[in-house]
Amino acid sequence: MEAIVLAGGLGTRLASRLEGVPKSMAPVAGRPFLEILLAQLRGAGCSRVLLSVGHLHTVIQDHFGASFRGLRVDYVIENAPLGTGGAIRLALAEAREDSVLALNGDTFLDADYADMLRFHSEERAAVTIAVVHQPDVARYGGVAIENKRIVAFEEKGRSGPGPNPGWISAGAYVLNRNLEWPRSLRERFSIEKDFFAPESARLAPAAYEVNGYFLDIGIPEDLDRAQTELARFVL
Repeated sequence: MEAIVLAGGLGTRLASRLEGVPKSMAPVAGRPFLEILLAQLRGAGCSRVLLSVGHLHTVIQDHFGASFRGLRVDYVIENAPLGTGGAIRLALAEAREDSVLALNGDTFLDADYADMLRFHSEERAAVTIAVVHQPDVARYGGVAIENKRIVAFEEKGRSGPGPNPGWISAGAYVLNRNLEWPRSLRERFSIEKDFFAPESARLAPAAYEVNGYFLDIGIPEDLDRAQTELARFVL
């Protein structure tokens, strides 16, 4: 297994909590959050991870070096912010496996990533997206699923009166290394808003349903929750 982890986020909403470290290195349950993700990947059988880094990247490089508990760590450095899409596309060019796992460096998902790769292969998909059910999709934007495929994406913030339960993207993907990118894409773009959503009819992304724990540490309230809720996942 080979994985890309997006670890170049600025962490603007967490600025008061970060104290000179990038968002993915925010302390959680006594460990940098990125350590928790890499330990999870190693436990799933991952042998190489490509860390997509930018903002304060030397902090990450100095901490991990070339390996983490036997997991090979290579770095893909963004000279300027590329967005989730631009960062994944750049890192995917350095990948070696035919299908590559990609994770957001500020999100934890209790998923069986080896099984997700098997599902991706069985579905013969170009893209597979892990999805989780949430009591209200407004913060994340929902996805519509038919016959194990995502057929539509709903923009963030859209919600009627009261909670709007449904499936959301959990920020974990499997992508084919030879994925065809539209020529119209700029160097910096969002993987979901600018690629998955407008290309959903062509890509027909497979939906890998996950019932495990999900947490995005991108806002202070959820970073606080992570201190206790993620403690059981610290290895």
